[in-house]
Amino acid sequence: MNTLEFERIPALPPRARDGHKGTFGTVLVVGGCAHAPRHMLGGAMLAARGALRAGAGRAIAAVPAPLAAEALAILPEATVVALPTDASGELIASAAAEAIDGALLEASAVVVGPALGRSTAAGQVVLRLASLGEKPLVIDADAIRLFASHPEAARDLRGTAVFTPHPGEARELADALALDIDCVERATRPAAALALAQRLGSVVALKGAGTVTSDGLRVWRCDRGNAALATGGSGDVLGGVVAAMFAQFGRDATLSPGALAALAVEIHARAGDLWRDMHGDAGALAHEIADLVPDAMRAMRTT
Repeated sequence: MNTLEFERIPALPPRARDGHKGTFGTVLVVGGCAHAPRHMLGGAMLAARGALRAGAGRAIAAVPAPLAAEALAILPEATVVALPTDASGELIASAAAEAIDGALLEASAVVVGPALGRSTAAGQVVLRLASLGEKPLVIDADAIRLFASHPEAARDLRGTAVFTPHPGEARELADALALDIDCVERATRPAAALALAQRLGSVVALKGAGTVTSDGLRVWRCDRGNAALATGGSGDVLGGVVAAMFAQFGRDATLSPGALAALAVEIHARAGDLWRDMHGDAGALAHEIADLVPDAMRAMRTT
């Protein structure tokens, strides 16, 4: 599979000088987990932060109600939607779906999965969003494993979807899709991303050193990035950046969904390189990567 040819990473479009919040779109992040054994929120808020830092006009974080106040404290720039839960903190799927539907009316693109947990109700939320196909959907983190745990889910996948698995999550997707591919070795990952994208009918950004993005026809490889990006929450930031590209530039006919995802990967990697240049290749915090995204984008627009 070394004969695969890689597409060039697209240029970052200019930002409209007369734009407003609506011009640059709204990213909805569905994530967070408020029940045992793991209470999690950081991933969802890192995705929202990544979306705002990448230029989205607004970010909405839809998180379990017990975590709503904390979500606002972490990122006051976001709007928070409280998802109903039962007494244990687990999502009530039907009520959560109703709340998410209201937020979808405002959203330009959606991220589902960061810190979501793997409850039955969370799985129902993921599968419903995947089957709606109303807005570009980034399926990340726990949402990937929830999707993979339902082998028939790929048949119901609608609209534009971007999967952002690390090699372990990609392996679970491959198993669910009965694909015999190597998602780990750098030499075989381009073919693996291509095969996953073809079987899913979606975009796949297979993360790792030299992240590979494919839409099933074309393949992009990011040759930037470094070991500083190997830190918890870095992938959540990437999910937000991907959604922000769709929110801002999804109507640009010259940029396909695969190209938009590859562009987001490039931006994220460049932010990681900026951090390394200042601090070295270890010790990065994910929110620091997010906060360097504007600098990475500025450099891309001026070179």
